[in-house]
Amino acid sequence: MIVLAVRWYLRFNLSYRDVEELLVERGVEVDHVTVYRWVQRFTPLLADAARFSRHSPGDRWHVDETYVKVNDIWRYVYRAVDQHGQIIDVLVSTRRDAAAARRFFHRALTTLKVTPSEVVTDAAPAYARVLEDLVPSAWHRVERHANNPIEADHSQLKHRLRPMRGLRADRTAQTIITGHAFVQNLRRGHYELATDVPPALRVAAAFTGLAQAI
Repeated sequence: MIVLAVRWYLRFNLSYRDVEELLVERGVEVDHVTVYRWVQRFTPLLADAARFSRHSPGDRWHVDETYVKVNDIWRYVYRAVDQHGQIIDVLVSTRRDAAAARRFFHRALTTLKVTPSEVVTDAAPAYARVLEDLVPSAWHRVERHANNPIEADHSQLKHRLRPMRGLRADRTAQTIITGHAFVQNLRRGHYELATDVPPALRVAAAFTGLAQAI
């Protein structure tokens, strides 16, 4: 039931109180604060259990930042997708600068063990410096409209965050935004999980399998 609650929260546009109500309808009485704790505790475990089943990302990365409010303060969210729509990584940051960009790329490169041949960004000077240091072999593109894929993908995250009643801490925001990316990648078929079920059942089947591994 815990994994079910976590899946509902990450997959659908629900608040913690919405999940609480759905669980009560199924005979499980649990406070919305407990649902919050489940999401924070088990989302990283589920994503970690699935990491060996994740497809290797493509070699063209679209990188951009979007904005979210955390405790009524704007935060930057660094995000990247490849040419196949796989979300490569996400990072919540208090700043939009070279240090944050470096931290984002270092995380992605270290975790995925993949070096892109092409990176598309906006014209922020910080990206050029960081890419020259970390991925000097990559072609850095900054043409207008070249980054439409990641800009369009931001809308999926914003759509999910809209029903929430506020993100209260950076750590909470990082967990939820990472969990959203994980579920989106499952839905898009970027994991070797639940490949024998219809796409509409893929996330549910994958979570059922992952529950046995945590």
